[in-house]
Amino acid sequence: MNVPFAGDRSEAAEDGAGREPVAEPVAEPVAEPVAAAPGPGPRGAFGAGPADLAEADLAGADARRPLTASACALIALAALTGIVIYLFLGSPLRVLSYFTVQSNIAVAAVLAGTAARAWAGRPPLPAWALGGTTLFISITGLVYHLVLADADSRFSMTNGAGVEPSGPWHTAANDLLHTVTPIGTALIWLLLTRPGALRLRHAGLWMLYPLAYLLFALTRGALLPPGSPARYPYPFVDVEQHGYAGALGNSVIFGLLFYALALTLVAVDRIRPDLSPRKNRISSTGAGPLK
Repeated sequence: MNVPFAGDRSEAAEDGAGREPVAEPVAEPVAEPVAAAPGPGPRGAFGAGPADLAEADLAGADARRPLTASACALIALAALTGIVIYLFLGSPLRVLSYFTVQSNIAVAAVLAGTAARAWAGRPPLPAWALGGTTLFISITGLVYHLVLADADSRFSMTNGAGVEPSGPWHTAANDLLHTVTPIGTALIWLLLTRPGALRLRHAGLWMLYPLAYLLFALTRGALLPPGSPARYPYPFVDVEQHGYAGALGNSVIFGLLFYALALTLVAVDRIRPDLSPRKNRISSTGAGPLK
């Protein structure tokens, strides 16, 4: 093994000392990309595009939408009031078994959440949330006024003795849950949202709830003893009157009509004009069986 002499180390040191230090290369500063100004974006009913989210983050208090917050809070309060009245008038478990009450619970929850977000200037909920809520509460209003409340309908619920309780409180709740909230929710969707946010797949997604409700109504009726009050919540799914074949046949017909209504909602969303003011746009049961 060769051992270096001290003289060799000193020469190396002198040689190193005589050299000029080599300067480290200096990195050129890289300019950060300038973010593009947020554009209008695909801002729809309860649906915000990336530009809308950025706009809401930057605007802060200026992104608040007081008109939207007030309108949504008013309809949510109407739904909640009607539900509470029904709960006081009848058995809570029976009240909560009706599609009317469940769809109004959805209205109260979705619109209350929207009111809070609009007041705080926060990004809105997804587009399908208000679209689905509008569909369900529209089904409630249409089925009630065109089928259940029509004395000439084969599925009428108004022509039996003691079927419909009388009194101002029941009348008020009936009007709130079957008329005020369907019309109010539809107007909010039409006037305070920007068109084009809904997609065809949403119509199929929304139909999962009516299907789940049908299974719930049939299972509940099968578990209750014969003769129980409101064993089946609606005449067209009453197995005691129509049998399972008849009840399922009626359900298929109503289901197809509901799906057609869902497709109509999506189609209208694609062609309707934008009527929403930009600042306030949402985007960025009782004893009686009439429930």
